[in-house]
Amino acid sequence: MLNPIAGEVFYVDKPLHWTSFYAVKHIRGVMQKRLGVKKLKVGHAGTLDPLATGVLIVCTGRATKRIDELQAHVKEYVATVRLGATTPSFDLETEIDGTYPWEHITREDVERVLRVQFTGSIEQVPPAFSACKVDGKRAYKMARKGREVELKAKTLVIDEIELLHCELPSITVRVVCSKGTYIRALARDIGEALGSGAHLTALRRTRVGSVSVEQCMGVEELKRLLGEADYVSPEEALAMLQNG
Repeated sequence: MLNPIAGEVFYVDKPLHWTSFYAVKHIRGVMQKRLGVKKLKVGHAGTLDPLATGVLIVCTGRATKRIDELQAHVKEYVATVRLGATTPSFDLETEIDGTYPWEHITREDVERVLRVQFTGSIEQVPPAFSACKVDGKRAYKMARKGREVELKAKTLVIDEIELLHCELPSITVRVVCSKGTYIRALARDIGEALGSGAHLTALRRTRVGSVSVEQCMGVEELKRLLGEADYVSPEEALAMLQNG
């Protein structure tokens, strides 16, 4: 039986175009309806951009206390990067704002830059279109209004970066990295390191800690299962918590 109040952890394969908040809202709504409650604590352990898919860990009830622990885990992504063009958001959320030569770039150049400049400890300036705060305000809200956003560089760790496909001007890389890494910003920086520009055209989070995308369920599939599952009632859940 499910006990959302005492705490459950769900592994979700977030759909394309959904925000992480929207996925959480759908899951929360199903459980609230089944439990007959107006409030239920539900949160996710690490935001995925709307244009990204893959592992989203959703916690309920007392399991939300584990969110910081789960967010700290190493993450793995598979990203497709288009060289020769930039966008303000560093992905397809915004239109191309600049084009650059890319014909001088070879596969060997890409492999060398990834190995030399993007392995180990690196400095990364987050995207202006991000949830980072500037003077108490979300950077993306300011950026979408056309305001200039200045963010400070952060130290990150890239444990592994591997070139999976190279069909220039497009490349696909697998990245294993620390918490706080923006793959969109990584795409920007790879483009600059290659003497060009770049932006992200596809992103999939394939692992968080030991949780792989193969272990995840689609949101709609999870909603169906949650709608059919048996639940511990709020009263029983409270009694269980009080009794340890």
